[in-house]
Amino acid sequence: MIKKQFFKSKCKVTFEMPKGTAEQSVAVVGDFNDWDESATPMKQLKSGVWKTTIDLQKDDTYQFRYVVDGKSWVNDRNADSYIANNIDGENCVVETTSV
Repeated sequence: MIKKQFFKSKCKVTFEMPKGTAEQSVAVVGDFNDWDESATPMKQLKSGVWKTTIDLQKDDTYQFRYVVDGKSWVNDRNADSYIANNIDGENCVVETTSV
């Protein structure tokens, strides 16, 4: 799930993955953090849901995916759209344009 909060110059984007997604870790990686698996780890809540919130520039488009347990690259079925990545299928896209 992806939630967005719009502010004057930024968009707070909350990424969530459901309980049971991973045994040890989930990270969100994308062009906003140079696809660095250690840059944006998600926190597991008491409910088991994995969650993190990041600030992104408003009125832009970003590609991203999740890295589960340090090995599996997973897409978000709630992404705004998808784009071919020339490696193993598609990347997710999140748009930070308010409607």
